[in-house]
Amino acid sequence: MLRVLSHSQRLCNGMTRRDLLQVGGLGTIGLGLDQLLSQEAAHAANGALPQGALSTTFGKAKRCIVLFLYGSPSQLETFDMKPQAPVEIRGTMNPIPSSLPGLDVCEYLPNMAKIMDRTTVVRSMSHPNPIHGVAYAMTGVGAIDVAAELEPNDPRHHPYFGSVVEYHDRARRNGRLGEFVQNVALPFPFSSQRSDQPFRAGPYAAYLGAAYNPIWTEFVGEGTKNITKARPGFSWTGMEPYLGCTPNTHFRMAATDSPKDMTVDRLNSRRSLMQQFENQRRDLEGTLAGTSLSKFQEMAFSLVSSTKVADALDVRKESPETRDLYGMTLFGQSCLAARRMLEAGTRLVSVFWDEYGLAGDAWDTHYEHFPRMIDQLLPGLDKAYAGLILDLERRGMLDDTLVVCLSEHGRTPKINKANFGGRDHWSQAYSAQFAGGGISTGRVIGATDAIAAEVTDHPLSPKDILATMYHLLGIDPHGTVPDRTGRMLPMLPEGSHVVTEMLA
Repeated sequence: MLRVLSHSQRLCNGMTRRDLLQVGGLGTIGLGLDQLLSQEAAHAANGALPQGALSTTFGKAKRCIVLFLYGSPSQLETFDMKPQAPVEIRGTMNPIPSSLPGLDVCEYLPNMAKIMDRTTVVRSMSHPNPIHGVAYAMTGVGAIDVAAELEPNDPRHHPYFGSVVEYHDRARRNGRLGEFVQNVALPFPFSSQRSDQPFRAGPYAAYLGAAYNPIWTEFVGEGTKNITKARPGFSWTGMEPYLGCTPNTHFRMAATDSPKDMTVDRLNSRRSLMQQFENQRRDLEGTLAGTSLSKFQEMAFSLVSSTKVADALDVRKESPETRDLYGMTLFGQSCLAARRMLEAGTRLVSVFWDEYGLAGDAWDTHYEHFPRMIDQLLPGLDKAYAGLILDLERRGMLDDTLVVCLSEHGRTPKINKANFGGRDHWSQAYSAQFAGGGISTGRVIGATDAIAAEVTDHPLSPKDILATMYHLLGIDPHGTVPDRTGRMLPMLPEGSHVVTEMLA
């Protein structure tokens, strides 16, 4: 059997799952086994054009950028400020007017304030799961718990939004792979840069098969600001790239390493694996795994031999002015790389503001809420988001590029008594932001009560948002995808609907 330095999980044909994932050295970027693509076109939903008012926006978005702020920003310090509430609710930050009349935003979002008229803000997001459920926010799974959140391979998971989009796009091509990578995620494999917790679930293809996982990039560069992060029992000190990163920052996929980057050990390991694969080819012929591996290799070697991906991910090719527009931070440069990937031909890019160094980081502000929002979080978001919208607009790309900025939940209205104050998990009312690709401009949807605790108008679930995103990308949100047995399952739970008020 094939052997890589890892724990083995033997498949029925004698190979291990990790062995198959790492043939060619590509497991670290999310490439995996394909399903029988010849069956996909027959099983995929047709994505028939809707009738009536929805028909004008169906498929309006040709491409999509998902900005996922892991850990969940506070609605009270972004788009749903309550300056008349008691200080233990409203906190210490003040609202400022934006370019959208009637919508004030946090004073630490001055750049975003200038472009709010290009966007739609939903203030009435709500669901019953106040845990870090990226899976609940971005897949069709009907329920989530902590055990599933911390186990990407939990069989209860449903496929990630980007994986479903790629599945349907391949089906429309009669199972053929695209000419360019279509489902990319930045800046590094999700939850891989924290040292004290297991990987989190969410952005994976689940029962569609690992070949539909997002293709992850690697961050190449260094942080410029030293910081110490601490929570009970754990601490981390290091250079934080989300606060600032060096000018040599760029991104790459393992498959795009040039020969000069390939060490002798890596080259010999790759040759050894490929020789072992060839020795087992006869046993694989005619099996699902064999058919899938053939498609896997097709994608893998296409990436290896092409410089197009490497060029698109190299943000150093942009002018200093453009790079500064996004901000010289990891999130800003990731957003810039996302725009470059779309220009090169990618259909969907996910950019995660992820934990770095320590679990409980990013936007999970249970403690030091206000210092972290002021120093670590809001400035980077402000510049990156505004820069992305303005850059897409000036390039003529915004009208057919859907930009989604969201998270898994919001934060508690009442400030807790943790060090420097904190806000805990709150999923009963929170905000999300949308732009481009068929989204209406200058609109606020929904409302909350006087302390941003409960939705008082137009409650919307993450599943409604996903339905709207599928619709704009030309995919019937009421369609189906196959599970591991070939049984067709609904993409979204019953009752999910396209939010027509969000549409242009």
